[in-house]
Amino acid sequence: MTFFKDNNAYDISFFDTDSTARDISYSPEPVRKKKGKVVRMPRRKREQNRRRKHNPLKLAVGFALSAIVVAVVATMIYGQVQLTELNQNIADAQDMLENSQSEYTQMQMKVDAKYTTAIVEEYAQDKLGMYKASNSQKEFVDLSSGDKAEVVSDADKSIFDTIADAISSLWS
Repeated sequence: MTFFKDNNAYDISFFDTDSTARDISYSPEPVRKKKGKVVRMPRRKREQNRRRKHNPLKLAVGFALSAIVVAVVATMIYGQVQLTELNQNIADAQDMLENSQSEYTQMQMKVDAKYTTAIVEEYAQDKLGMYKASNSQKEFVDLSSGDKAEVVSDADKSIFDTIADAISSLWS
């Protein structure tokens, strides 16, 4: 029975024909030979040993850890997808802005080319009959005589207006 107690699964000495070749230094009890030198195990016990034993707690922990890892990886992938979409939207908006600025510049150049001062003067002379003012058309104002102030008074004042003016002059 030392076979079952000492876990001698790899003791090849059981299969030797010479009994002196066995090394029994590891076992305090002498090993007894069985019939045919092979230890037989019942079928039921063999099937139990072959079957994998599942621990429900280990299975639950493994499943929970796997779910957490999958959730973290899915969150990272989702975040990267959103970041990529936002970067693409920014790039599209920048392209549209550059195109709009280019179109604005082209339109501004067309307007500037169409409405130069020479073209406007020509249009005014030909279509509207306008000409530049000559010196004979210019009127000069002379302010060298000094400043003058004139008091304009109403001649049609009523008596009540003169009384009101007299009273207001007393207060001021």
